[in-house]
Amino acid sequence: MRSHLAAAVVVATSLALVGCSTNQRAVDVQSDLVSLTKSGAVGAIATLDGGNTTMVLTSGVPNLTDGDSIGDNDRVRIGSVTQTFTAALVLQFVAEGKITLDAPVRQYLPNQLGSNAHADLVTVRQLLQPHSGLPEIDGEIPFADSNYLALGTLIEAVSGRSYSDELAARILEPLDLEDTYLPPAGEQDIRGDHLTGYKDLATGRTDVSRTEPSIAWSAGALVSTGKDLNTFWRALLSGRILPDKELAEMTAPQPGSTEADALDYGLGLHVTDLPCGVTYVGHSGGIRGYSTLSGATLDRAFTVTMTSTPKNPPDTIEILSHALCP
Repeated sequence: MRSHLAAAVVVATSLALVGCSTNQRAVDVQSDLVSLTKSGAVGAIATLDGGNTTMVLTSGVPNLTDGDSIGDNDRVRIGSVTQTFTAALVLQFVAEGKITLDAPVRQYLPNQLGSNAHADLVTVRQLLQPHSGLPEIDGEIPFADSNYLALGTLIEAVSGRSYSDELAARILEPLDLEDTYLPPAGEQDIRGDHLTGYKDLATGRTDVSRTEPSIAWSAGALVSTGKDLNTFWRALLSGRILPDKELAEMTAPQPGSTEADALDYGLGLHVTDLPCGVTYVGHSGGIRGYSTLSGATLDRAFTVTMTSTPKNPPDTIEILSHALCP
């Protein structure tokens, strides 16, 4: 088991040849991770990219059974961070002229939105915000996730192929995201080395990392790593995934956003100016047992995941500032 002291030694050694600001960044992020595990998270892992430097910092353990250390490339479930991938696919079709942002979704999915009269007025843009007002599914899946499940179906209707195939062909394979995948229906376990997700139930702390991926699907089923997610964000902001026009649409804060947190919402991602003045784009993802915060500025990318919920909710803006401010 890696102790907090041992982790600090690893950080100090790995930073011996880099600048003072990077060193302080690592110390601050390491402190954030330790705070998460002290407050109840079983494990926490952060991946920071800047220039040609990548750092992986950890605290806690990957599981409560074998005492191993958290690996630099351990997989996790990323929950709603999946939605940025889905939004990017939709906007690729917009760039190709196959989808119009302000067209009614009924134009593409005439039989998919039920008999709700309001659904006739819902546009693709509103699904992406998400601000459509589509009802929750069975009272369990929030409206934002309902929107992104509908967008997954939209992608299949427009492309004539499965959402999984489009995701692989358009994003995962071109970016060599080898540790990112969409589990097929019925595949409840996470492949390879991974962090185990836990939830505090009435019976005690319980392993909840096994889940049915078809429920979250295009709204939250992806499995990935910090390194792959950082690669995705850097590619997105550098124009490798979307043309300039669609990237500008995606990253512009949308009026009427219903996201109830400190970050504005664009199309499939959050947008905010950090206290130091740099603009952050990214997404948070919560799925049973895992909480992920992932995104980038023009200069740096950052992903942090914790397993189980800490007693004290983390300060999102503070964590982002420690990782991404100059």
